[in-house]
Amino acid sequence: MKEIRAVIRPQKLPRLREVLRAIPGFPGMTISKVAGCGSTSRHTPNTIKEVLTDFTDKVRIEIIAPEEMADALVDHIVQVASTGQTGDGLVWVTDIQRAVFIRKNVGSDGV
Repeated sequence: MKEIRAVIRPQKLPRLREVLRAIPGFPGMTISKVAGCGSTSRHTPNTIKEVLTDFTDKVRIEIIAPEEMADALVDHIVQVASTGQTGDGLVWVTDIQRAVFIRKNVGSDGV
């Protein structure tokens, strides 16, 4: 199993969702609103107000997928999220040792 995380521009999320959901066997994803700044900022904040607001809104996507799907998912994310500009985002993949789905198992007594 692999965990694929990506930080992308929020406006790219609807198209990415559409593309990923069209992949056979797509396992689903978790979305979080995040904010951040790159290391190569052209502007250095001079006031506390600038320091606190010098972040760009982004979306973080997390996907747990079988190893054989990971490369294709990463390729789709990069293709859809890319604008060719600085700040498009980042995608990374890590190994998952164990993942367990949490589900309510209904027994014969309905509990």
